[in-house]
Amino acid sequence: MIKVDNLTKRFGRHLAVAGATFEVEQGEVVGFLGPNGAGKTTTIRMLTGFLPPTSGSAAIDSLDVTRHSVEARRQIGYLPESVPLYRDMRVREYLRFRGGIKGLKGKTLHLRMDEVLERCGLREVRRKMIKTLSKGFRQRVGLADALIHDPPLLILDEPTNGLDPNQIRSIRHLIKQLGKSHTILLSTHILTEVEMICDKIVIIDGGKILASDTPSNLVSTMRSAGRISIEVKADPEKARERMAALDHVKKVIYERSRDDWEEFSVLVESGTDTRERLARLAQDEDWPLRRLHRHDATLEDVFVELTRKD
Repeated sequence: MIKVDNLTKRFGRHLAVAGATFEVEQGEVVGFLGPNGAGKTTTIRMLTGFLPPTSGSAAIDSLDVTRHSVEARRQIGYLPESVPLYRDMRVREYLRFRGGIKGLKGKTLHLRMDEVLERCGLREVRRKMIKTLSKGFRQRVGLADALIHDPPLLILDEPTNGLDPNQIRSIRHLIKQLGKSHTILLSTHILTEVEMICDKIVIIDGGKILASDTPSNLVSTMRSAGRISIEVKADPEKARERMAALDHVKKVIYERSRDDWEEFSVLVESGTDTRERLARLAQDEDWPLRRLHRHDATLEDVFVELTRKD
């Protein structure tokens, strides 16, 4: 559905997107992740025809976004980060206006309006002025606008930005339901949303694509396999040195002391579990051992490892 090949965008001397290459298959819900300023929104604006690429190519359903811009945009429902609504219109009036712009008319337009009002949970506010709605409902109006022409692809840029927890849960549930019938590219920096909704993840930083895979594959192939927490009664410096000397241990971090118990975080190599060696070390050194727990790697660990600057 989306094919991006060596896509590049420069603004003067600033390289915003540097040779991005990735694909989104039909029916997938893909999370597009990156720190602030990573190039997510610039990439999305090129995909949706708002910005021309400096070089490279992007296609929507095999339609080049530059050479076949109008046809490609017909395949897309786009929800930008700041939803541009006409606040002095009523919800139904606004959707009728937007549907007309997108080529719908007559019975077809009214049927689609009824469908998106129902699907986006807007029926109860359909006669209200947009300016009187909460931000959560305004996001729903933006989604309804994106859906009005029944596009196969939805591109959503930070759809829960600025919402309260209840609104976030509501919009997240709606996106999950839409994923059953649409291909979705979801740009966000909220990792819990990605874990709950997405089939695949694309991570971008500094304008470059750093990873593109399923969440489980990204976690299993990261360089560090989480961490092990251990609490012992021992001399902190000696304990840190002895644990750091064990096989497969990458780093030992002294966390804190609580009631004479010393707590450490032990970072280990991928695919290893050093708990047995740590327990044996504590026994050999006659250290009382209160806690030994492995924290499995998470999507947050993957994101931090790929995008950290150190």
